[in-house]
Amino acid sequence: MILKGKKGLIVGVANAKSIAYGIAEACHEQGAQMAFTYLNDALKKRVEPIAEEFGSKFVYELDVNNPAHLDGLADRIKADLGEIDFVVHAVAYAPKEALEGEFVNTSKEAFDIAMGTSVYSLLSLTRAVLPVLKEGGSVLTLTYLGGPKFVPHYNVMGVAKAALESSVRYLAHDLGARGIRVNAISAGPIKTLAASGIGDFRMILRYNEINAPLKRNVTTQDVGKSAMYLLSDLASGVTGEVHYVDCGYNIMGMGDVATDAEGNTILAWDAK
Repeated sequence: MILKGKKGLIVGVANAKSIAYGIAEACHEQGAQMAFTYLNDALKKRVEPIAEEFGSKFVYELDVNNPAHLDGLADRIKADLGEIDFVVHAVAYAPKEALEGEFVNTSKEAFDIAMGTSVYSLLSLTRAVLPVLKEGGSVLTLTYLGGPKFVPHYNVMGVAKAALESSVRYLAHDLGARGIRVNAISAGPIKTLAASGIGDFRMILRYNEINAPLKRNVTTQDVGKSAMYLLSDLASGVTGEVHYVDCGYNIMGMGDVATDAEGNTILAWDAK
């Protein structure tokens, strides 16, 4: 098994439909031992059974915006697992009102929350686990096409993802001398708890399904398998990269199908 003997930390599992779950599933199948985190008591009830499913009894409370939680994280990992080989950062948040209306109306408070939780947390989490992250280890985060490109209703989260992708490159440079790799996966839209706050998400899913070269939407299993590769020694020469797992949607300059305001098809290149 590719990850046999490897140990890691998964941050951001919300439920069995989350992308982080798909990553944990793929890593477990390849022999990894993992610890998990939960944000609060409500999510603890969801995360503990997931940890058990993957043979882990190590579940830590972690609010990435709480310095006390971060300060004690390495000690807890060391006591339970010793050193680890990888960490998955699957954390992002913006107030719902900041994902509605026009981006120009984003409040400073919403902007700061989105950037702190979705971007700075990658830095603070990485820094927190460095004492127990092995040389040759891997850090992985999750991004989306709404960072480098405009996506309707993504608003401030798109700006946060752009900053996150830039942070990946700077962290990759900083940690490269220690033999630690830092990468991101840009997953296509998936119906997760986090995605529920994005307006017209069902329309986005349908549009991607129609226009992606593979003519389907990506799954958490698709993302999980790619993540497992990036976390493993198979990707030992890969760092600072944004790896797209979106059924090819990101290559499209113009879609196959467009509709008018009433939803009627006005352009269909592949129409028979």
